[in-house]
Amino acid sequence: MVRFRCLILIAVVAALGGCKPAPKAASGTSPGETESERPEAISVIKSGGAPAKRPTVPPPAEIWKEFSGDKAFEEVRRQVEIGPRPSGTPELEKARVLIEESLRRSGWEVERQVFTTETPRGPVEFINVIGRFSATGAHPASRKTQRALVCSHYDTKRFSTIKFVGASDGASSTGALLELARVLALDPAMAAQVELVFFDGEEAFVQFTAPDDPKPDGLFGSRYYARSLTADGRAAQFKFGILWDMIGDRDLTITLPPDSPPELSRGVLSSAEALGLRQNFGFFARTILDDHEELRRAHIPAIDLIDFDYVYWHTAGDTLEHIAPESLQKVGAVTLHYLRQALAK
Repeated sequence: MVRFRCLILIAVVAALGGCKPAPKAASGTSPGETESERPEAISVIKSGGAPAKRPTVPPPAEIWKEFSGDKAFEEVRRQVEIGPRPSGTPELEKARVLIEESLRRSGWEVERQVFTTETPRGPVEFINVIGRFSATGAHPASRKTQRALVCSHYDTKRFSTIKFVGASDGASSTGALLELARVLALDPAMAAQVELVFFDGEEAFVQFTAPDDPKPDGLFGSRYYARSLTADGRAAQFKFGILWDMIGDRDLTITLPPDSPPELSRGVLSSAEALGLRQNFGFFARTILDDHEELRRAHIPAIDLIDFDYVYWHTAGDTLEHIAPESLQKVGAVTLHYLRQALAK
């Protein structure tokens, strides 16, 4: 999970991984970036795919009502039951396989975006998982129809002193994103406009640094993905991006960063109001450094739907008993409502 930018005691910094200074706009390759980090050196493994022909069934008029908190929770459970899932471990590969299998069941085409970069623990291979949908069933799915991004990180922070399974911090948004994939498939034309991304390497190995630091720590997957979009000339096709992180808290309080793009904030809050869920959405007191920042550095307006008011953040208490299907359902429904409105324009 992320850190908010503030001044805190050294003891807290050591326990939680540190605070972040505000990022600066990216331009080209950062100093210290290895050859394998560069977008032009991208390595992908494509798998899965859509059926040859899609049935012409009218999509649900109120598609947000199709999102099941219970189904999302079961996806969360599957992730958590693996145990801790830090980047570069066999456990994260198990989580990745579950993500890919679920996406394919819902008719999404899956791409692995593989890259290796230096970390404070040495070189590590990271793998982003990307889902795209073909409205017609053509294979491979077009890379030009997508206008919105919805993202989550699926790794958990590495701890040596506690067993950290990241039920809310990593698994909640990942499980909910898989349920979002199932629901979006009910409206193929809408699904084809959305790119789903599961980021590896959100968590810092030691302590977060500024994104433009010569040796950055944290946000590895989103940084590489955003740079690849720019290198491929695809960044300009996206109207906006929505990041989910820590959305499972039983006492759901989505804390939007105060520097969120105004139009996105208004749209999300308007959708929450329309669904009678405005009380669960507000603003945080401080800015938050999370994967959405890397999208913004690629000039994609992006918002972070995150419950940072979560007492179990980065503790052994971040377990299934502290998250609720109802919270997942609320975030999923609001996001679907907003996507329907925004992508209809």
